[in-house]
Amino acid sequence: MATQPRPRLIRGGTIVDGTGAPRFEADVRVRDGRIVEVAPGLAPAADEVVVEAAGCLVTPGFIETHTHYDGAMWWHPELDPLPGYGVTTMVMGNCGFSLAPAPADPAARHEIVKIFSFFEDIPEKPFFSELPWDWRRWSEYRASLVGNVRLPVHFGAFVGHIAIRLAVMGMDAWERAATEDEIARMAALLEDALAAGAMGLSSNLFDHDGHDRPVPTLLADDAELSALLDVIERHEGAIFQVIVDIFRNMTCVESVERLARLCRGRRVRVQYGGIPTLTYHKSIGLQDRMIALHEKLRAEGLDFWTAFAHVPITGTVSVLHSLLFAQSNEYVWNEVVELPNDGSKERLMRDPAWRARARQSWDHEAFEFSSWAPRQREQIMLLNSANDVGPIGISLGDYARELGVHPSDAMAEWLLANGLESTITMAPWAKDEEMVLRLLRDPKAAGNVSDAGAHGQMLCGPGQNLELFTHYVQERGDLTVEEAVQSMTGRLAEHFSLRDRGTIAVGKRADLAVFALDEIDVRPMKKIYDVPDGEGGTTWRWTRDPAPMRLTLVGGEATFENGEATPARPGEMVRPG
Repeated sequence: MATQPRPRLIRGGTIVDGTGAPRFEADVRVRDGRIVEVAPGLAPAADEVVVEAAGCLVTPGFIETHTHYDGAMWWHPELDPLPGYGVTTMVMGNCGFSLAPAPADPAARHEIVKIFSFFEDIPEKPFFSELPWDWRRWSEYRASLVGNVRLPVHFGAFVGHIAIRLAVMGMDAWERAATEDEIARMAALLEDALAAGAMGLSSNLFDHDGHDRPVPTLLADDAELSALLDVIERHEGAIFQVIVDIFRNMTCVESVERLARLCRGRRVRVQYGGIPTLTYHKSIGLQDRMIALHEKLRAEGLDFWTAFAHVPITGTVSVLHSLLFAQSNEYVWNEVVELPNDGSKERLMRDPAWRARARQSWDHEAFEFSSWAPRQREQIMLLNSANDVGPIGISLGDYARELGVHPSDAMAEWLLANGLESTITMAPWAKDEEMVLRLLRDPKAAGNVSDAGAHGQMLCGPGQNLELFTHYVQERGDLTVEEAVQSMTGRLAEHFSLRDRGTIAVGKRADLAVFALDEIDVRPMKKIYDVPDGEGGTTWRWTRDPAPMRLTLVGGEATFENGEATPARPGEMVRPG
């Protein structure tokens, strides 16, 4: 039987309550997992743990809006480094990707895992070695999560449209529109999920896989989407979340307009991802079109929220496992990624015919915005050598000039010399800081999109939430502490209809973060070898040291305290409402 956390009195801190209201000095009393008193000068009770918070901010716990811990939570239940960055609630099942419902056909079930593995850079084998797969419907999946997984944060989950399509249509989901009967069966599976507490339905009008196949949801016609929207409308608080194409074919405007047309006359909340915050999108006019559409939908009274990231797109790439090549239309280099072992990868990279095709692809096939495009190559840094042959810390362009070869050949030569576990760092995309600030203040924008739990060998999304304080509050001075806190707490709790958290008030859950601004930072990424490889060994992922928080409370229980994560696992699976 679970024990109640010890009562606490957080004394002498500065309260930033998550509503956007000015900060104030007060104490916070926590008992039985709830906030029971907020006032200055509270006297400690005999049974209370007193937390001295002088010089610290006391805020609601932070909400991660867009994660992909669906698989990793089973083999990394500690979810590091989230507790050390004040995170108390996360949302997963995004982008149309979820582990339930699970198709009866083993081939279609494997497709669900392959989709996660390719699009989110998560190894396949742990999905089969670490998960029980004791579910078919989403309601059964929820029961398995509640019964088997213990986490240090609360978690909610969307049901994925791709999984629903595969569960009903099998492998045909990749090939065609659904029949009337299939649509009815999809609606029934969605009804099961929403009745069981799913945050809503997530879908995908963007991605193509490693063979340039559009994801199954790009084949969904208006009849299918309408039937699913009808189900969502019946469930208060449920959201239709969808990612749209701001990179490949740039169909984002048309997709959002289509969804707006389908949602007029319906009471449905839509979260679309979203208005781009890169200067590249601003320079080609796409950002202006998307923000104009956003304002138009708001003026019409449609409940459309844009999701956005406050950090630039960056990361590392390797030839062991990465979607960056395929997603950049660089399918010749993706051939290396898809080969099964080091020997076959090395042979291909040495093959003169392959090298000629790779040079042609880099120069003429890679998308204009990609890292492989001519104007971006100078920014790629050769780093993270597995055997220190090097060179490291120089651009791919400089290395290519040093060797007197094409940049594609130079990268092949560097990887062959430095070992295939080596990684190459992509330059961060330039951000439009003014658009980031505009969206941070927008009441119809859902921020703190991090992709935490995904792309483990490419980036480390968890922890980047604190850039709102380190970069926008302290370095730039453009954002107030109150605005930064509200954007990660109260506004997101409202968006997801999580009414019992997100602000500091009597009766709310005691999900809290206590920290000093001059102590926290987004710590550098570091490698850790703890990802099960499904064969008794491990591979690596990026993580980072804690910020640190002075204290992170989840339901009144400390998940981070005294400079380190605790063994506590008080997280509960949440539902809207």
